[in-house]
Amino acid sequence: MTQEKPYLMALDQGTTSSRAIIFDKKGQIVSVAQKDFKQYFPDSGWVEHDPNEIWTSQSSVMVESLINQGIRADQIAGIGITNQRETTLIWDRKTGKAIYNAIVWQDRRTASYCNSLKEKGHADLVASKTGLIIDAYFSATKIRWILENVEGAREKAKAGELAFGTVDSWLIWNLTAGKTHITDITNASRTMIYNIHTQEWDKELLQLFDIPESLLPEVKSCSEVYCETAGDVLSVKIPIAGIAGDQQAALFGQLCTEPGMAKTTYGTGCFLVMNTGNEAVKSENQLLTTVAWKIGNEINYALEGSVFIGGAAIQWLRDGIELFPNAKDSEKLAMSLDDNDGVYFVPALTGLGAPHWDQNARGAFFGITRGTTSAHMTRAALEAIAYQVYDVLKAMEKDSGKPTQELRVDGGATANNFMMQFQADLLDCEIKRPEIIETTAIGAAFLAGLALGFWKNREELQSLWTADKSFTPQMEENKREKLLHFWHKAVERSKDWIE
Repeated sequence: MTQEKPYLMALDQGTTSSRAIIFDKKGQIVSVAQKDFKQYFPDSGWVEHDPNEIWTSQSSVMVESLINQGIRADQIAGIGITNQRETTLIWDRKTGKAIYNAIVWQDRRTASYCNSLKEKGHADLVASKTGLIIDAYFSATKIRWILENVEGAREKAKAGELAFGTVDSWLIWNLTAGKTHITDITNASRTMIYNIHTQEWDKELLQLFDIPESLLPEVKSCSEVYCETAGDVLSVKIPIAGIAGDQQAALFGQLCTEPGMAKTTYGTGCFLVMNTGNEAVKSENQLLTTVAWKIGNEINYALEGSVFIGGAAIQWLRDGIELFPNAKDSEKLAMSLDDNDGVYFVPALTGLGAPHWDQNARGAFFGITRGTTSAHMTRAALEAIAYQVYDVLKAMEKDSGKPTQELRVDGGATANNFMMQFQADLLDCEIKRPEIIETTAIGAAFLAGLALGFWKNREELQSLWTADKSFTPQMEENKREKLLHFWHKAVERSKDWIE
């Protein structure tokens, strides 16, 4: 099979772009195609995507990735899918058309409703079943908002005429011409209506959020042959055999397959995930308990801390206040200074995620003087990304009872050597950046490849992972303590800004 079909295709549908990456049997990238799509901000704190743009951008890069290297569609052994999680779509089962824009994971429109649920004492119920904190981040309150605010939606949902999905479900529906309505357990575990212990949609939670069960997709494992693409998508039918939400895919792509192994993905946000094995560890430090993956009948759990604004802070400096024309310029600007000169940035542009979970926090610069330049502000933003990861990892160490020996990193921002060194200095542990930093995509490919026999087992996969560069800590303890003191002071002052 692998001689005739020597490649796997990973679809990586992210928050700001859709990508298709083709891998060979050695786990090497053969072809990449990427297409950005528009972000919509219809109101303060609202973030939306056009569902048609998600699909057309993803389908076009699939074709482009083949054309770029002269690969035929019938040479693709299978497809793995990974996606921005929690982003919520509802569409009409007959027409296949979405009834509203996709409400993005960053969207805060349901924050006050979430606060009211907490005030009514529902937090423990939700946490005990889903491992999640009640927050606008997750899908349930977004589903409810669409049903409440789109005319006729609730009636159609009750009649079984509508389908809900996270982005993976939307892509598969379109890839199979409406024949398949599924999700995988990792994406389901982020909806706030899926019980991660019984592994089923939870009737009590569906009642709490007033969501009809008829909307929901069937939940599958992360690595199995689910279905085939419709022939009109790539001219041939290709098996879809792996699905995982982006952070779980990255954890698998980094081959953090043993309990205690952890990775951080530096993307639009920053996502720190630690494998806890077959045990769902309850967090006492405001972290999330989530499903890492399910392969066969074996389920792995993880602890996760989500930082809402990571690379998006640099994007905002570039596009929002136009401090520099290219994201790569940020490293040069930061390194032009000996230190931060007391300037700190709290990037709470959409509130604060783990371990603070303050929906009412807002972004702020502190310590600005007449001598502050764009270089100081840029350096403060890069350092802020590392500080946020520090806070999450320390919370994770408390929950797991284990100090971190090494952290595996991936995502676009890891190309910034200044930030990676600063991260190693702050954490006082070794940072390892893999040779292939597209770990989210390769994780989806690995999951599909295992299901198809493209790779024999996990041992074979381990031989494919190699480090590109390691960063070892060099900062003195007293300097680290001083930096962290002022960072935490700044965070406290940015909290509860919105009244």
